[in-house]
Amino acid sequence: MFFLIGFAVVIGSVLGGYLPHGSIAVLNQPLEVLIICGAAIGAFIIANPKTVLSKIGSHLGRVMKGPPHDQESYIELLTLLYTIFKTARSKGMLSLEAHIDAPDDSPLFQNFPKFLKNHHAVEFLTDYLRLLTMGSEDPMEMEDLMDKEIETHHEESHKISGAVTAMGDGLPAFGIVAAVLGIIVTMGSITEPPEVLGALVGAALVGTFLGILLAYGIVLPIGSNLSSYADAESKYFECIKASVLAHLKGAAPAVSVEYGRKVLFSDVRPNFIEIEAALDQAPSI
Repeated sequence: MFFLIGFAVVIGSVLGGYLPHGSIAVLNQPLEVLIICGAAIGAFIIANPKTVLSKIGSHLGRVMKGPPHDQESYIELLTLLYTIFKTARSKGMLSLEAHIDAPDDSPLFQNFPKFLKNHHAVEFLTDYLRLLTMGSEDPMEMEDLMDKEIETHHEESHKISGAVTAMGDGLPAFGIVAAVLGIIVTMGSITEPPEVLGALVGAALVGTFLGILLAYGIVLPIGSNLSSYADAESKYFECIKASVLAHLKGAAPAVSVEYGRKVLFSDVRPNFIEIEAALDQAPSI
């Protein structure tokens, strides 16, 4: 939604400032677009491995969706963690083994459908709960391992945003390439009358214009958006990490989830009263 609004503002502002003084037909230069966009896409393919290229489509879809997790998602996550910790404290960690081994069939996890759809988060949480059932009790070792996994996931996500940003950085240069080729065509027609030469020069300059507009008005903002999305996505795992470590250190279930709540960004962080109300409604397993 906000992406479309921003896109409309960029294009509307540029064209709105241009149209009172010029014709839109002059900007219709499909060959310039072919040179700039084709070269940029080709360079993108050359610069990035298959793993990045295969994920670019799904990641670009995130620009339209907005943030990956809202306040409701975090309330659900913290309620799930509370339920797990409460069950572990009252029945022992081994009572969670069946739920951990088959989360999709677990009556515990089925109470939390948003979390269950996040396959990476499910794997992340169940892996560390499995370590707890196996007797891993060193908080420092657990924290180090969690940090490394979160860092790896974060780095993978930023490869996509970095690739898009690099493409945006190259677009002005490809615009210059298109402009130079346009000037070459113009020089080859130097004997033509001024009105013809003017049209050829104008077409060449459209290349520079398009390269800069596409870079700073569209592609680089998309790269920045994807980077922010990756940061917000990592925060979900940091919330799990903080809560699990607090539980491992012996904190009460309600206190453990409070540790997780505190690491969240303010725009999606539920307040204490909201979490308290959600925990009162937590299912018993």
